[in-house]
Amino acid sequence: MKIHLTTAAASLFILLGVGAAAAEDVIIIQPEEDTVIQEYAKKEPLASIKLPGVELNVGTALPDTVELREVPNVKYRYVVIDNRTVLVDPGTRKIVKVYN
Repeated sequence: MKIHLTTAAASLFILLGVGAAAAEDVIIIQPEEDTVIQEYAKKEPLASIKLPGVELNVGTALPDTVELREVPNVKYRYVVIDNRTVLVDPGTRKIVKVYN
C-alpha cells in the first residue's frame, strides 16, 4: 500500500509541475490594453504576409524574418498574417493573441 501511495504522490507532483510550467506561458492582456492594440492596428494597417508552414496559434514562435510593428506604450508588437492581426511578444517572438 505504501508503494502505491508514493507512486500516486509522485505522479501528482509531476502533473502539478507540468501545469505550473504551462501556466507560465499564459499571458493575460488587460481589456484596456487590448482595445488600444486593436484600435492602433486599424489606424496603422499593415500588408498581410504569408508564412507557409507556420500555424497561427498562441505560443507559436515566428521566424526572425517577420518584421514586427510596435504599438506605442504597449509591450507587444503586431503583424498581419493571412489577413489576421497577430499579437507577438517581441522578447520570445511567440504569438500572444490572434485577432480575426
